[in-house]
Amino acid sequence: MSKPHAAPEHAAAVRSYLEAHGLPHLRARKYGQLVIIESGPENDPIAHARLRRDTVHLWTLEIATHTGKWEKTGFRGLWQDLLKLMMTDFPWTLAPIE
Repeated sequence: MSKPHAAPEHAAAVRSYLEAHGLPHLRARKYGQLVIIESGPENDPIAHARLRRDTVHLWTLEIATHTGKWEKTGFRGLWQDLLKLMMTDFPWTLAPIE
């Protein structure tokens, strides 16, 4: 059985959540099972984190390293809870990168 894909409305909801929590420099886009959180120019984005849809309701969190590779965190939950976790426990992952 294949994993469910993310939907465009998931990316829109993540984008709205980030804006509502004072992170307007970030955007979210859907890509297969993923909602990718990034900043910077559209043609040369800076990856911050991504949410991978694991089940209908649960997601896993992956964070971009300084070399651009993806690191699995081992955290799994509702997307809202994973974003809250990033903001409280890993705030540097969402900070503007200049």
